[in-house]
This record gives sequence, structure tokens and C-alpha cells, in this order.
Amino acid sequence: MQYFVLDDNDMIIPKSVRPIIDYEETYLGEKKGANRQFRFGNLHIREYDEYYTVHRDKIDPTKDPFGHLLVDAPEYLAAILSAVVVGRQVGGIIYNNDKNERSVFNNNAIIAGCIAGSIAGSISYITSNIVKRIIKRTECTEST
Repeated sequence: MQYFVLDDNDMIIPKSVRPIIDYEETYLGEKKGANRQFRFGNLHIREYDEYYTVHRDKIDPTKDPFGHLLVDAPEYLAAILSAVVVGRQVGGIIYNNDKNERSVFNNNAIIAGCIAGSIAGSISYITSNIVKRIIKRTECTEST
């Protein structure tokens, strides 16, 4: 029986070894193309057609969501913070420039803030994810 480890330290377990997972299904976590995903304490299990992938989070997101974002998924925290800060800033600038309009809600400010926040959050997520992978590779290289 062989087990394989992916680049992001997920262990692959064939379904022939464990055909059924009877843990509670979760929506917490990046699905990465899986059919379903489960959590059991710090274990994060993803189910694919022929196998499962399993990794252990340092912090259980069901018990400490903010700690999990800080330690195990900082790219999401960076994206959220970037989206909020940039969206609010851009929306505020446009609102102040257009406040002579008689609209109760300045649609231009809301739309611009949402678009700018989405772009900033996406760029921040991608950048943080790249940095996280580089750090993981460096840690793996140093430990071998």
C-alpha cells in the first residue's frame, strides 16, 4: 500500500483503503476541485473520485477562525483586509467628489469601492499565496 504526499503536504489516501468517510461535511476551507470536504478536529479531508487528500491544520477553524486565518490561511486574511481598506478608501474618494449629487446612496461610490476592493483583494490573495508557497518550499528544502 502506497501513500503519496503532494507539494502542499497533503497526503493522498486511495478510496480502496478507506471507502467511506463518516465525518461531518464542511464548507470551511478551499475545495481545490474536491467533491466534498470534511473536518475532524485539525484534520482537513478532501474527497475526490478515486482518493482523499488529508492534511493537518495547526489551528482548528471551527474553534478559532481568526487564529486559523492568521496561521493556516493568511492569504485569505490579507485578501479580506486589502479588499476592505482599498474599497473603503476608493469609495470614500468617489463619494466625496460626487457628493453634490442628490442621490441618497451614491451608486458610483458603492460600485467603485466594490470593484477596487475586489481587485485589491484578488491581487493580495494571489501575492500572499505565492509568498506562502515560496516559504513552504524553503522550509522543505532546509529540512531535507
